[in-house]
Amino acid sequence: MPAGRRLRLPALGAVVQAWPWALLVLALLAVRLSKGAGFTDAYALLSRPFWPGSAQGEWVRSGQALNDQTRLRQLDADNRRLRSLLELQGQGGRELAAAVISRQTGGWWQQLVIGRGELQGLRPGMAVTAPGGLIGRIASVTPTAASVTLLTDPGSRVGVWVGRVRRHGLLTGIGTSRPLLRFLEKDPGVRPGDVVVTSPASTLVAPNLTVGVIQSVDDRAVPATEAVVQLSAPVEAVDWVQVRLP
Repeated sequence: MPAGRRLRLPALGAVVQAWPWALLVLALLAVRLSKGAGFTDAYALLSRPFWPGSAQGEWVRSGQALNDQTRLRQLDADNRRLRSLLELQGQGGRELAAAVISRQTGGWWQQLVIGRGELQGLRPGMAVTAPGGLIGRIASVTPTAASVTLLTDPGSRVGVWVGRVRRHGLLTGIGTSRPLLRFLEKDPGVRPGDVVVTSPASTLVAPNLTVGVIQSVDDRAVPATEAVVQLSAPVEAVDWVQVRLP
């Protein structure tokens, strides 16, 4: 065999042995240049059978529908609340709208703070209403805020009137969601469902402001009949109020 041919055979064998390593280097270079895009495509292809099917898609659509319904209900509730506020504003030309900016958990039925104050003309003693009726009176003011004593506060006393029987009484807070109405007569003739308004003879608040309805009557109370009143304004959830200016 010629000598030149024998010399080329070892070189060919080295090339044959080195080609897997060269292929590996080329593959690593391709991964480097493509930033792993090939692996991502391969993973997507292999995992396709495990992708969410029709059942999972239905769950997603149901969750989205529930979210949309919840948002619509919330928007509808906000719309009704704002309409009530606008109607309340239109009922009197001397009323100032104010947002509730603070309440204390321990005194939920006692006081709240509104974002209007002395600079807007507020003074202690002014009546405060919400959609539904009277909720309290201003207790103190600062230049930009005011504290409101609610009708449910144990220190609250407001003269009221039951028009059906034409009887006066004193609405007293007892620290719960329903104040107590104490009458001057032993047998005033009131019954559950009677409407309670501010007294025409009151000098503290304007007369005939809606307060609530009688929920129950205790005619055995001493010295005179007492009644529990359900306030017509949602004191526990109010976030906007109206202050009646003089």
